Amino acid sequence: MVLDLSIPEQTYIEDCEVCCRPIELCYRSEDGLLGFFQSNRTDE
Repeated sequence: MVLDLSIPEQTYIEDCEVCCRPIELCYRSEDGLLGFFQSNRTDE
């Protein structure tokens, strides 16, 4: 997975590359550096 660190904050759902189940990804960045990352499996 590739994160666009030029976006300061983003939350979105992406399918897992291994099992194809959806996961919610949340991250924050500042000055091009990753400051926070969280992923949660969704039950959709």
